[in-house]
Amino acid sequence: MSSADTTTDDPRSLILTLGCPDRTGIVAAISGFITEIGGWITEAAYHSDESSGWFFTRQAVRADSVDLPVDEVRSRFAKVAAELGPETRWRLTDTGEDKSVVILVSRDSHCLIDLLGRAERGEFPGRIRAVVGNHPDLRDLTERFGIPFHHVPFPTGDAAAKADAFGLVRRIVDGYDPDAVVLARFMQILPPDVCEAWAGRAINIHHSFLPSFVGARPYHQAFDRGVKLIGATCHYVTADLDAGPIIEQDVSRINHEYNPADMVRQGRDIETLVLSRGVRWHLEDRVLVYGRKTVVFA
Repeated sequence: MSSADTTTDDPRSLILTLGCPDRTGIVAAISGFITEIGGWITEAAYHSDESSGWFFTRQAVRADSVDLPVDEVRSRFAKVAAELGPETRWRLTDTGEDKSVVILVSRDSHCLIDLLGRAERGEFPGRIRAVVGNHPDLRDLTERFGIPFHHVPFPTGDAAAKADAFGLVRRIVDGYDPDAVVLARFMQILPPDVCEAWAGRAINIHHSFLPSFVGARPYHQAFDRGVKLIGATCHYVTADLDAGPIIEQDVSRINHEYNPADMVRQGRDIETLVLSRGVRWHLEDRVLVYGRKTVVFA
């Protein structure tokens, strides 16, 4: 269930997300704490997962209703979380603190253009700090928005040189300390150590023909099989290729009149929407990961 009343003169909120083994008294403990610090709840969402026995919640509290520094609120809530059990996972964030994003690209521009445009229009709950590309093609586009572009070539057929390139990409990205690393059609497979370093922050987008149509020209493969649905999947990156926890998916119906170019065009439209939703929900702390699954309070 959820409730919301976001009408407020102060756009800042304190966002509390929590997951723990389910039992009685969790909601009472959380709401009692918020009441104790004078918090005004503007949004509350809950989920009890029967299959895992875990409870999840996201609470938004008006920042101007709490007369305490954020660090003090965190310190006090840590005691509440400890009483809920040692497995409890939680975080408290302040929407007044800018979140940052670094985008990785190759040559396809549709996802990058969409994200840059949303950020330019103020529709994005984060600041795009930089774009890193393994080809220089999207430099001019990126720099027109006043955002730095870093070109890191990836040599083919040289494993050591490719490892060095990934090392440089990682150093560039880590230098911005981003809250999200978005693979906006970045056509390189992240090595396991990079996946581990960016766990819970690296977000990928791909067509949803997997695992049926893998490799090159998936839309042409799908056309040859006469598929009737085109889709896209946004997920967190893990060392298991394209198998990380799913944040968002969507589909669109097609018919026999579509040729491969039509399918590619419609697929790009879905990819941009699905990726923008996934990144937004991540930056708004609406996505809670547990195991191979997610709870998305969107």
